[in-house]
Amino acid sequence: MNERFFSLPEERQQAIINAGYRVFSRNTYKNSPMSEIAQAAGISKSLLFHYFHNKKELYLFLWDKCAQITIELMTKYGCYSQSGLFESMERGMRAKMEIVRRYPDMASFTIKAFYEKDPEVNVAVQESYHRYFNLKADKARMNFDPEQFIPGLDIPMMYREMYWASEGYLWEMVQRGDVDMEQMERDFGRLIAFWKSVYMRKS
Repeated sequence: MNERFFSLPEERQQAIINAGYRVFSRNTYKNSPMSEIAQAAGISKSLLFHYFHNKKELYLFLWDKCAQITIELMTKYGCYSQSGLFESMERGMRAKMEIVRRYPDMASFTIKAFYEKDPEVNVAVQESYHRYFNLKADKARMNFDPEQFIPGLDIPMMYREMYWASEGYLWEMVQRGDVDMEQMERDFGRLIAFWKSVYMRKS
């Protein structure tokens, strides 16, 4: 990547980032032309290639940017400093709604990229995902009080179950072809309420 990208005004950087998210979220990696991204960003194709040497570089930059933005906003909303798991998850929902306001197509891009099968980017995306996922999980879990849960609960299995449920839900949304963030917020709100009713120690 050309460092001149970071010398651009923040508004111009965000326009390019959002254009990339928009185009990549609506097509496969292979069928997402750089010319279309440049047009959506309001710049020439040659200028886009001046900032990013090729499509793969831009794609992986956008993928890593998703993790950086998410961790930044989750930290801002106090998601990693809560002793209560479900309080942290509810704050996370609020953080993600702010992300949607700033980067409307980022969530769709993230889901699309996670299931992207193109060998040019698939391995790098999966390696990056697991690195960031473990980092976020470790930052959060170190604060959780195990006494909040029902006695005898297999906590690692609970985390795994919630992860599997979330991944299955996202896969279903991808198969529909249209990610409705408001519907996702409602559905995950119901999931969190259900998990609380099952796993929380009754006072």
